[in-house]
Amino acid sequence: MFNNKTILITGGTGSFGRKFVKTVLDEYRPKKVIIFSRDEMKQFEMAQQFAGQETIRFFIGDVRDKERLMRAFHEVDYVVHAAALKQVPAMEYNPSEAIKTNIVGAMNIIDAAIACKVKKVVALSTDKACNPINLYGATKLCSDKLFVAANSYSGGTGTKFAVVRYGNVVGSRGSVVPFFKEKMKEGPLPITDERMTRFWITLEQGVRFVIKSFERMHGGELFVPKIPSMKITDLAEAIAPHGKTKVVGIRPGEKLHEVMISADDARLTKELSDCYVLQPAFHWWSKTNHAEGKDVADGFSYSSDTNEQWLSIPELQAMIKEN
Repeated sequence: MFNNKTILITGGTGSFGRKFVKTVLDEYRPKKVIIFSRDEMKQFEMAQQFAGQETIRFFIGDVRDKERLMRAFHEVDYVVHAAALKQVPAMEYNPSEAIKTNIVGAMNIIDAAIACKVKKVVALSTDKACNPINLYGATKLCSDKLFVAANSYSGGTGTKFAVVRYGNVVGSRGSVVPFFKEKMKEGPLPITDERMTRFWITLEQGVRFVIKSFERMHGGELFVPKIPSMKITDLAEAIAPHGKTKVVGIRPGEKLHEVMISADDARLTKELSDCYVLQPAFHWWSKTNHAEGKDVADGFSYSSDTNEQWLSIPELQAMIKEN
């Protein structure tokens, strides 16, 4: 699918972007891979990592700047939208900045993609966008709704939009794993609440799922992978066996458990072998799309505390070691 095509990834210097670019270059023969981001230092570092790769282009810009996006999207076939402001406490304190990047930025991506006749756009979401209680989750829910609705007015351009939603990524920048590894040098690991659970996915799994979503999307779907859950206490044990922990309390905007599909969304959800698909509630959506899937039970909810798949401490240790 990506052979001889031009692919652009916003926020491409992040953990996901680097892994996605490496996978695409290793397994496909793209015409160009464009990294669109606002940090020139991170672009310089990434250029060193991929030195000698003639297909990579670096484009400095911000998703808030529609004019710059229009320039970057010229003759682009596929877009992965990974750029976001996502640190929960920082977004609680700087709400207007989160809105500008995560919501207005999404609108700009949509407008530029349609104007430049991009074939397909996949936007990355988060489990915090389902029943959000913090501003980051709320802005990503708005973003998700914008990308789904964008299929209503892409018109004759044929541009298709879909969303991928998944949970915490092992070892990604700003995640709990590097945080715990740093804190274990100082003393007890800070646990917000011993009951806390989270969905868990590796960068490799996330990248593979996004690529597969490009292949099977019709336009308008929200894809949720079937992934395991873990207990925060098990993660602490996996990182620092027999180490001490200290309960510090839940931070503002934080949940005990994360949900990726709410019970209210069950009536629109189909289950496939490796994922769930939330279908859009628009007249243009064909009920024959993803016909191989089956309807989930009424009232179904995909939550980290009621998940059927759980990671053991040895499995967590293996994942951390590999990532």
